[in-house]
Amino acid sequence: MNPLLDTLQPYPFEKLRKLFADVVPPPALAAISFGIGEPKHATPSFVLDAYRTALGGLAVYPATAGGDALRAAAADWLTRRYGNVEVDPKTQILPVAGTREALFSIAQTVVDPTRGDAVVVCPNPFYQIYEGAALLAGATPWFANCLAENGYACDYAAVPAEVWARTQLVYVCSPGNPTGATLSLDGWRELFALSDRYGFVIASDECYSEIYFNDTPPLGSLEAAQQLGRGFDRLLAFTSLSKRSNVPGLRSGFVAGDANLIRPYLLYRTYHGSALSQTVQDVSVVAWRDEQHVVDNRAQYRRKFATVTPLLAEVLDVRLPDAGFYLWADVRRTGLDDVAFARALYAQTHVTVLPGSYLAREAAGVNPGSGHVRLALVAEYDECVAGARRIVEFCRRHARA
Repeated sequence: MNPLLDTLQPYPFEKLRKLFADVVPPPALAAISFGIGEPKHATPSFVLDAYRTALGGLAVYPATAGGDALRAAAADWLTRRYGNVEVDPKTQILPVAGTREALFSIAQTVVDPTRGDAVVVCPNPFYQIYEGAALLAGATPWFANCLAENGYACDYAAVPAEVWARTQLVYVCSPGNPTGATLSLDGWRELFALSDRYGFVIASDECYSEIYFNDTPPLGSLEAAQQLGRGFDRLLAFTSLSKRSNVPGLRSGFVAGDANLIRPYLLYRTYHGSALSQTVQDVSVVAWRDEQHVVDNRAQYRRKFATVTPLLAEVLDVRLPDAGFYLWADVRRTGLDDVAFARALYAQTHVTVLPGSYLAREAAGVNPGSGHVRLALVAEYDECVAGARRIVEFCRRHARA
């Protein structure tokens, strides 16, 4: 067996199952889960129609590089979405089976396993795939804390120069999971300068980019690079249809950026065996080319957040995030830590939230997820509001006890 498998930690939802293993929630209350970030809005009917039409594509082996139509649709979407971003669909776009597998496999491509001192820098708290990808590539994860006092931005200034000198890959998540924070142009300027100095690759996870709450969409990494006149050297952006189009089971996304990275990444993926079926490609083209369903989807999230955020703010320290579909709530004013809060809430209200400490690691003497819980507002409006009201009553009841 690969001994590196022993370095992996249990996934947050495995920890949550163990936390709830001996808990019997009130049977009279319907279960409401804010735990898993799985989109629950209906898949658009035109996407389902396109899937039925494209079923003939299951009869052929797909090319790992994807077809011309899919790469062109992805490139066109980048230009529409970010305005000044233009990429060559033949050399700077690569279809992938969703961002999860791509974010994992890019570390296996980029990290030099012959170097025993390789480092991968991750945000903290973070999406656990980053850590697992680093470990299985033979690198050491280094966690850059994202704290409230910094607006939940990564504190890159706290990373020692000797760590940067060993860094081969940096994961960025903007909009962030779980905090919802986005990286500013100044933040990108700082990170690009570090990449230029030390030569590491940037993998920018942008899967939440289409869910935001004002008229200014989140800045993308490729957009930032062009605004700063830098180009795409050592930069790859990862995005998918899962959240944008409510098709998490389609497993379709793409990577865009540095052609000198796309080329070896395609070679890796040719052996890895993760090509998108022609059926998935055809459906993806249809989804990437339509924006109205994305506008409608965003409106549903805006309505939920506009109602739920002020409700919860009555009893918890929570604010509207920059973007994404998570609320990152500080529960310490209840007198409970995040794990005790999640367990008691489930036991008394049948509502599931994810302890923030499960999404982070201790770094610089703190676990930045401690004292927080993540709420994924992915269910329909009425269910999210009902769950929020149960949380409010739970907190008030706990305060009276």
